[in-house]
Amino acid sequence: MKDPRNFQIPYIIGDITIEKALCDLGASINLMSLNMMRRMRIEEAKPTRMAFQLADRTFKFPHGVVEDLLVKVGEFIFPADFVVLDMEEEANTSIILGRPFLATAGAIIDVQKGKLVLRLHEEKMVFNVFKAMSYPKEAIGECMMVDTIEQIVQGALEEEQYEGSMKLEQQAPREEPPQGTMESSIMTNYKNNNKE
Repeated sequence: MKDPRNFQIPYIIGDITIEKALCDLGASINLMSLNMMRRMRIEEAKPTRMAFQLADRTFKFPHGVVEDLLVKVGEFIFPADFVVLDMEEEANTSIILGRPFLATAGAIIDVQKGKLVLRLHEEKMVFNVFKAMSYPKEAIGECMMVDTIEQIVQGALEEEQYEGSMKLEQQAPREEPPQGTMESSIMTNYKNNNKE
C-alpha cells in the first residue's frame, strides 16, 4: 500500500524542471538541497538558527533559508520559502514540498481517491497522485525523517552566547590593582615566592 502522506507532482523552478517532486504532508517545511540551490544559481541563503533531528537521531543545521522562490505547477505559480540543507540527494528528493507549500497552493487532498487539487482563485488543477507515484524494485536506501527541534536551537543559541561572553572576558585587558591593596600584596608575595 502506498503511503498516503507522500506523493509526487511535477514542478518548475526557474529553468529547472522536476517531473516527480515529493510532496510530504508530514513535513512542516519546504526543503531544498544545497546542491539544488547551487544548480538554480542562487547566490545566498538567509541565515537561520533552525536545527533538524533526523530519523537516526542525529542533528543537522541548515545552510539557510531561500525566500519567495516561484514554484510553477502546471499553469499555476506559487511563492514558497525553502530551508536549504547540505544533504546527499537521491534522484527525486532534492526538493521536498511540505505543508507550507500545500497551504499556499490551496491544496485539497482526498487520500481515499488519491486526488490532489491545487487552487488559484477560481481555477483548479487535479492530480491523480496514485498514478504519479512509482517505486523502485530495489531497496531505496536510507530512511530520513526531518523534525525541527526548538529546544536544541534554544540550547545552541544559549551556548553560543555563553561562549561569546567568555571570549570577551578573555580579551578584556586585566587592570593591575592599585598598590597598597590586599590583592596587590598577595600577588607580590605570590610572585616573590615563585621566583625562588
